[in-house]
Amino acid sequence: MTNPLLTLDRVSCVLPDGRILFSAIDFLLDRRPVGLVGRNGVGKSFFARLLAGQIAPSAGRRSGTARVHYLPQQITPAPGATVADLAGVAGALQALARIENGGVEVEDFDAVAQRWDLRERFAAALDAHGLGHLDARRPAESLSGGELTRVALLGGWLADADVLVLDEPTNHLDRPQRLALLRQLQDWRDGLLVVSHDRELLDALPRIVELSPAGLADFAGNYTFYARSREAAQARALAELARSRHALRRGEAEQRAQRERQERRQSRGRRESRDANQAPILLGLQKQRSEVSAGKSARLLQTQLEALTARVAQAAGQVLDDPDLALFAPEPAAARRRAAVLEAVELPYGIAAGRPLDLIVAGGQRIGIVGANGSGKSSLLQLLAGRLAPTRGRCVVSVRTACLDQQVSLFDPARSVLEQLLADDPVAGEAILRTRLALLGLDSDTVQRPGAALSGGERLKAALACALYRREPAELLLLDEPDNHLDLAALAALEQMLRQYRGALIVVSHDAVFLDRLALDTRLTPTADGWRASVW
Repeated sequence: MTNPLLTLDRVSCVLPDGRILFSAIDFLLDRRPVGLVGRNGVGKSFFARLLAGQIAPSAGRRSGTARVHYLPQQITPAPGATVADLAGVAGALQALARIENGGVEVEDFDAVAQRWDLRERFAAALDAHGLGHLDARRPAESLSGGELTRVALLGGWLADADVLVLDEPTNHLDRPQRLALLRQLQDWRDGLLVVSHDRELLDALPRIVELSPAGLADFAGNYTFYARSREAAQARALAELARSRHALRRGEAEQRAQRERQERRQSRGRRESRDANQAPILLGLQKQRSEVSAGKSARLLQTQLEALTARVAQAAGQVLDDPDLALFAPEPAAARRRAAVLEAVELPYGIAAGRPLDLIVAGGQRIGIVGANGSGKSSLLQLLAGRLAPTRGRCVVSVRTACLDQQVSLFDPARSVLEQLLADDPVAGEAILRTRLALLGLDSDTVQRPGAALSGGERLKAALACALYRREPAELLLLDEPDNHLDLAALAALEQMLRQYRGALIVVSHDAVFLDRLALDTRLTPTADGWRASVW
């Protein structure tokens, strides 16, 4: 092992509401790339922020002098932020401009720090990463989700950092950009920790650590090695649990048999004492000796049973807690012939902007939209949801819709998911809603916390619940990269639910495997020549 760049010593993370995410964890980050995995809500993002120095531990110590660049899971530009702000170079560029105009402030020279060619370097870096069409002063709010991620990642390469801490960096990236990021990370020679559910990315990392309620488990191998090791450990744990339960059942059967034998001996002894011609004192001594002997045997057997019970508890504790998750597909009314009609619609953004789109979305039709970052996929969903007006043409949506966008704006961060669902449908019943949320992996405490207090994966699950479990079921689901942030169990539940959904579906994703599992019938692709529709 090389010298550690960052060290966590017995660190704990306790939320303001008193909930313990993890405690007494030790971790060393050296120059071996690390992938951090775990279920939604277990505390992976808090762990990443703690390692990056963004937050302090509730207990324990973080040490190390390495310079860290941190990429958050959800990139939300501040009002008025620009591309340069997003990349973390706006301050240095502004200082450089003031110096060029005759400024002599020491702070400006410190901010530039000999990077006199930063403007040219930044422009060249944008161009090299396929972002040459972006100006440093362009408003960040005008970028697509993929462009936001790519510009923020670019800041890591420009930061001269010793350590990169990246939280779900492949979210919103199209296939070519995911491969480009993979190549960049493979070329990185300093410290790297990646929080991800992207199996392809994790397979390229030589060390996987898993965060769970039991603590941090370190696997000296890639994701495939981790998955196989975990599966083998689960098989061993289940086998040991079965053996220990069998031994306990045998011990309990022996205890019952011993009691029955003792009862038969006592019954026989009472009969013999009535018929025997012995002095009462002798009969009393015989009974006392018999009871002492039986008591010793019973205590010995009880001790053995307690040991067997402890063995079962210990074996059960080694079994991994992987509950099955489930989503229930809404049941819309009988599918209408047409859910939406677009006539010569032109979008204001994207590669196909200015090109007319004619599209009829039939009831029950299942459309997958694929294409590069910034090509206009999200804009089309926003148009169908009534949140964006076309520059030309007409869009008529004749059914109830539910739109899950990349910012999960459907879910109010100030309210709990249970509160929102009950407000929409008071007659649904709290018990039924709690059961459905539990099957989605949101426990009784999580469903009562405000959205702002949830992890990225938990927020997405809550937003899915708000979209699906409405009083009046949506007849057209509009899903913009719904597979982002979800752990593998939740992703499988989402796939199964969407296959069962009988309304119209339009989904955007860069995950080809996910799309292929949804039984789609139409592929829609934005290009420079316009929108192309084909059979899936």
